[in-house]
Amino acid sequence: MHNHPHHGAGRPNLDGPPAGHPGGHPGGHPGAKPGGHPGGMVTTLPDGTPACKLIAWEVTRSCNLACKHCRAEAHLEPYEGELDTAEAKALIDTFPQVGNPIIIFTGGDPMMRADVYELIRYATDKGLRCVMSPNGTLITPETAQKMREAGVQRCSISIDGPDAASHDDFRGVAGAFDASMRGIEYLKEAGIEFQINTTVTRANLGSFKQIFDLCERIGAAAWHIFLLVPTGRAAQLGAEVITGEEYEDVLNWFYDFRKTTKMHLKATCAPHYYRIMRQRAKEEGIPVTPENFGLDAMTRGCLGGTGFCFISHVGQVQPCGYLELDCGNIRTTPFPEIWRASKQFLQFRDQKQYEGKCGVCEYHKVCGGCRARAHSMDNNYMGEEPLCTYAPKLLERMKS
Repeated sequence: MHNHPHHGAGRPNLDGPPAGHPGGHPGGHPGAKPGGHPGGMVTTLPDGTPACKLIAWEVTRSCNLACKHCRAEAHLEPYEGELDTAEAKALIDTFPQVGNPIIIFTGGDPMMRADVYELIRYATDKGLRCVMSPNGTLITPETAQKMREAGVQRCSISIDGPDAASHDDFRGVAGAFDASMRGIEYLKEAGIEFQINTTVTRANLGSFKQIFDLCERIGAAAWHIFLLVPTGRAAQLGAEVITGEEYEDVLNWFYDFRKTTKMHLKATCAPHYYRIMRQRAKEEGIPVTPENFGLDAMTRGCLGGTGFCFISHVGQVQPCGYLELDCGNIRTTPFPEIWRASKQFLQFRDQKQYEGKCGVCEYHKVCGGCRARAHSMDNNYMGEEPLCTYAPKLLERMKS
């Protein structure tokens, strides 16, 4: 691991042996970005509102797994009040009014919804890029073919340990790892590309290199790591949530590791990576450009309410899946109106509204801090990122 000057000797061994059960996301984290860069380059709508680049749509909350970190605390049984087919199609009709967003069909497990392929086809026919985040265990040759025919461009599959024992423990179902691996093979046979999502917990820090090796071996198009947000079932994980110092270390390791592979690597729910990337690049004399850093040079850490949103199974619009703020419901307010005028979204778009370190940080425009962690750990969604160790320059000057 990179011996970075800002880090002490007590670093976790990221190249060491597996360290117990892993974390991950049921059916892909709501903020996962399995579609790569949003189609088109629309950044601002005609009225000056930021364009929506990604929509994670929880088409169902039902799931066949019982993952320890699930934000939705999802279960197998159907949930009441889910949008019906007509409501779902009417919602899709409004998506082009906020830009040209990638639509992430998520859950729960989106495959638990009977009309999901019909909805994906409908959105695809509107010219929208559609991606899907099943957990992988329900994929068969037949369903993989249905995905392809509906227009699914990519699937994200969560794998949180390099082997069945570690992954299955966290997923809450024996056989989940092998079933997901089978599902991935069926995706490959159908010609659908896939990415692997892995959630960072204290238990799987030591397995990261092996998980990456697995991604490479099975032919993943990308590997996305997610920093755990302690909400839903994850609120009970306590000791699994790593410290701010450990996050800095993981993200510095990730910065170095991305240089060793051609695979697309991305840190998600890790807004401070975009600060670290710039700090490290400056030290190395490397300009932060798309040529050197790809899309990471052009995006912001937290996109909640500024370029991304989440729509729940009952139509509630939220900044992300981990931050259950009711920003409006599409059953009572048209989605484009919520995107443009939600009180919370307008707050997220104005740095003067941020409190603590995040309000004065010189890296705010590229980071923003995790609003969901601020809410779940400090009960203040506009507060500073609880797991950031950086001291903004303005704050340091104010102290001296």
